[in-house]
Amino acid sequence: MTQTTGINKSRLFLASCVALIVTSMTFAIRARLETVFGPEGTGLTLEQIGIAFTPAFWGFTLAMIIGGPLVDSLGIKKITWLAFITHAVGIVLTLLASSMVSLFIATLFIGIGNGMVEAALNPMIASMYPNEKTKMLNRFHVWFPGGIVIGSVLGYLIMDQMGLSWQVMVGTLFIPLAIYGFLFLGQQFPKTERVEQGVSNADMWKSLGNPLFIFIAFCMLLTAGTELGTNQRIESLLKTSVSAPLLVLAFINGIMALGRAFAGPVAHKLSISGMLLFSAVFSFLGLWLFTILSGPMAFLAAAVFAIGITFFWPTMLSFVAVYLPQSGALGLSVMGGLGMLSVSLILPLMGRLISETTGIEALKIMSILPAILIVLFAILHFVIMRRRQVSSAQEA
Repeated sequence: MTQTTGINKSRLFLASCVALIVTSMTFAIRARLETVFGPEGTGLTLEQIGIAFTPAFWGFTLAMIIGGPLVDSLGIKKITWLAFITHAVGIVLTLLASSMVSLFIATLFIGIGNGMVEAALNPMIASMYPNEKTKMLNRFHVWFPGGIVIGSVLGYLIMDQMGLSWQVMVGTLFIPLAIYGFLFLGQQFPKTERVEQGVSNADMWKSLGNPLFIFIAFCMLLTAGTELGTNQRIESLLKTSVSAPLLVLAFINGIMALGRAFAGPVAHKLSISGMLLFSAVFSFLGLWLFTILSGPMAFLAAAVFAIGITFFWPTMLSFVAVYLPQSGALGLSVMGGLGMLSVSLILPLMGRLISETTGIEALKIMSILPAILIVLFAILHFVIMRRRQVSSAQEA
């Protein structure tokens, strides 16, 4: 294993990936719980389900925005263990949930745990691999879709095939939780990149007012809504056109995991801004294909959509890490927090749309988000490429 100044980077990276598996498994399991607590289960409406699930996102947002600055002052290690504790509490409370209120509280703890994972581990990875940020952040985020695949398949096998209770499905979260706790135990953690470089708190906060940061932060609202909003309500969106929506979710996230594993060559060929434009185009096409394809053909739409959303989240983070490094852990946390805030606003709206119209109509409306992103990322890509050409001409 590679160790630098007493830090076991390989073990820390592996532990980070397992922690992200816990985070992402909660997304897949939550999607399956929609049918358990919904109209055909305990009787909650789709809108009430949306409300009960929103703390997973604004709790995530709160944890990231608070945790971001604290990572620099308290250190990555303490925030990581706070993530472990809140994850454990959230899983136990989910097992005990029986109403909208109890499900809301359980989801809040899960959301805070998820947010603390991202708040601590994104800057840790950027710090450990300063020359490979895009590559390693994408490899880390392989395990967001990877964990959703694991959670989706487990949910399908445990509940749909084996006929076991939903509590057994939720209880599987304790396995990766225990593993990442063991892997982090006794390890030395690095300092954040901003602390290492001596960037002041004032400069860090000032960077959030940079027009480029404001622009990319607005785009984060749309990219996260496109990716997570759709995936989180996949059961309701596709229930009339696909027999097993959870398998479609697993298929989408399997493609995403594979794509992120090979993000390095893609980033080298397309550039960061090119990856984002590519993602917006395919996300738009995928959502529209969902509205016209059904049955087994829906997997074609799922493949196109998956190709589109594969690089969204980690590449948005790497854009900030590369182009706005002075924003430090705070910048990465604000980005992640805004993404989850966006989803927390979209979920109840989608629930109402699906209830009042159909899942297909809701998908058509959702396609507006990547359509806007195509325009914004095309502008961003043009500006960055133009600046690069000017800089090359000056050096020549």
